[in-house]
Amino acid sequence: MDLKQRIDQAIRNVPDFPKEGIMFKDITPVLENADLSADIIKEFAAKIEGKVDAIAGIESRGFLFGFPVAVQLGIPFILIRKKGKLPYKTVSHKYDLEYGSAEIEMHVDTITPGMKVLVHDDLLATGGTAVAASELITKQGGSVAGFSFLVELAFLEGAEKLKLYSDKITSLVSY
Repeated sequence: MDLKQRIDQAIRNVPDFPKEGIMFKDITPVLENADLSADIIKEFAAKIEGKVDAIAGIESRGFLFGFPVAVQLGIPFILIRKKGKLPYKTVSHKYDLEYGSAEIEMHVDTITPGMKVLVHDDLLATGGTAVAASELITKQGGSVAGFSFLVELAFLEGAEKLKLYSDKITSLVSY
């Protein structure tokens, strides 16, 4: 069985969460399988194209695989968190969601001009949070080297929004 099949088999479908009509893709069974998780980390590292100076993980599930991939590659890991969660001086970006707005931030000294940063999260849905993370990176003078996701909900077409920043978009499974 290939990696995609193993991931797909491990993901648990939870109907009507967080609201009726939504089929939630629960990755916790993936995380409970150490061998599968190790193979996912290797696959993400192998799929990175071109020069990448750092990986930026989006809170909080983007930390789960983003950090170990950065460690494996010997590059920095950048935290992108919800506003008010980082202790030092920050730069932030506010963006709209289907149901309101949100704001994310990173430390001001994290990105240096010219850095090529890969944005990582567990799930690509509409692309709004990954776009906001890209805006944070470019505000600091960096560029987006690509995106990586464990799961993509392709029917929501979030990848189209990301192509403004990079056409290097990796999703290990797609629904």
